[in-house]
Amino acid sequence: MTAKYETVMVCSVKNGEEAAKALVEKFKALIEKHATVENVDEWGVRKLAYPINYETEGYYVVFDYESEPEFPAELDRNFNITDGVIRSLIVKK
Repeated sequence: MTAKYETVMVCSVKNGEEAAKALVEKFKALIEKHATVENVDEWGVRKLAYPINYETEGYYVVFDYESEPEFPAELDRNFNITDGVIRSLIVKK
């Protein structure tokens, strides 16, 4: 049984916007491998509400997808161990 999820990911831009876009492509490929992607909305570089690890800007991306219930936990684990991901949030719709 599948469910719909929305994931917001904020990437670091301290290594440049191109590095952030490469990280987005990596996670987009991972999500496409394990889920049906409905929409990828790249918001681009935005100012953070408060500094995180001395950074004041981040590259925001929103993924909408449908997957098995086990996949979001694995995706969250990958977010947590990947350098360059400042914050992430996964919500079941």
